[in-house]
Amino acid sequence: MNNLKKMLAGLAAVSMLMAAVSCGDSASSSSSENNEHYKSEDEFAVSADEEELKGDTSVDISGQEVVWLADYDLNPQNNNDRSVALSLFEDVYGAKIKFVSADSNEKFSTLANMILSGDEVDMFPYEWDAVPNGVVKDQYEPMDPYFDLMEIDSDLWSDMEDVIDMFEYNGNHYVVPYAISDPLLITYSRKLMEAEGLDDPYELYEDGEWDWDSFMSMMNSFVSGAADGQTRYGINGWFGQAIIQSTGHTIVNYEDGVFTNNIDDPEIEKAELLMEEIASKHLYYPDWIGYFPDDQSTLFFAMADWALGASNAKNPDGDLMVVPFPKAPDADENYLCANFAAKMLIKNSKKGEAVATYIKCERLAATDEEYRDVARQKALVVEKTAAGIVKSYVTEEQYDAIQSYLDPSNTTPMFDFGYGMGERMYGDGEYTYETRGVMNNLTTALLEGNEAVDSWAALRDSWTGVIDTEIAKFNK
Repeated sequence: MNNLKKMLAGLAAVSMLMAAVSCGDSASSSSSENNEHYKSEDEFAVSADEEELKGDTSVDISGQEVVWLADYDLNPQNNNDRSVALSLFEDVYGAKIKFVSADSNEKFSTLANMILSGDEVDMFPYEWDAVPNGVVKDQYEPMDPYFDLMEIDSDLWSDMEDVIDMFEYNGNHYVVPYAISDPLLITYSRKLMEAEGLDDPYELYEDGEWDWDSFMSMMNSFVSGAADGQTRYGINGWFGQAIIQSTGHTIVNYEDGVFTNNIDDPEIEKAELLMEEIASKHLYYPDWIGYFPDDQSTLFFAMADWALGASNAKNPDGDLMVVPFPKAPDADENYLCANFAAKMLIKNSKKGEAVATYIKCERLAATDEEYRDVARQKALVVEKTAAGIVKSYVTEEQYDAIQSYLDPSNTTPMFDFGYGMGERMYGDGEYTYETRGVMNNLTTALLEGNEAVDSWAALRDSWTGVIDTEIAKFNK
């Protein structure tokens, strides 16, 4: 472990040096027709002196090649540089990643066919459907036999212990998240807030006062303050799941090896009634935009952090800021709607140690402070088109705030096993009320004002039997 930390520090130091050198050359970097950044990706290179590559001798995977099936490559593409995790995996451990491409819409069927035919495949991206559905389909191996190798009981993973245990299924850990990702955020304009005489949600969050009540009060005030002929909305974007998960409760519970239907939970009902209220007061603008609206017609925009850069570019004078979805008034803490960065070990893989080692490399890259500093510098690069038009950027304050939200000591990320129970529970189908998954309808139907249901009671009664049926398949 000490050797690895030393190695990672060396990688990060080289990267930081190269990033620092590049700062003085940002103008020339942006002049290239093919360059869409002030600083090019290769100016954040990760490398190290071969003499320092002694590595961690607790495992010997030198020469092994992990077959990675996915719709994206972990190896560098288009002149990008290796990630720190890949650099560690290759340079310290002497192993490689072999990419096998799969269409994003067909990767699960491709995986199933490869396993069935005995084709070599070792590692696959984590998605919600992995547990329990993928495990029941016999697609994944548990990571528990490799916990000592990964140093799960060390300080390296200490703040992720509860997150890892959240995914425990049938006494095993098939999902070992090395980071929390894609947080659902509320974007807003401080300039607009000030103009409307409203409090700053970030300050409310810092003071422990950013909750459903303040959220609704601000939207009601904003919409009611519309001038004659002006139409205003409280919120746009995707946030139904965040409303439910802000309660700290789940639609499907899992305890003592048994799944149960929790749709009748009073806290779930409060979340659904909040969606019903937002819709009935016409606070929600349902059309897809993809960034914070630039016409000052909408107070809040809800989306994962990937949309923040474009939102800033569309609102350069808006002084945008982000906060997590507001806390449920009766919740004991701030629960975060987010995703999880993880990789799955494939059934019958003979490269379990190598896959576990790669996951450990990802964790090292995600936690080492020196590399985190480099990641921060890279995230703050302003993206431009070849014509010099700003496409995307994130401010230092925004970036640091998001990192604090992703810290499990500040917020508690949520996972609902209902999202991992197959197409009937979580699937788009043709994306109509009748065909899409139960979890999708429970988080969108009331907001949309769907004609098929006019109340939470009607929505609950429509789907509770389906939940019971689907759960029963996993309780055999």
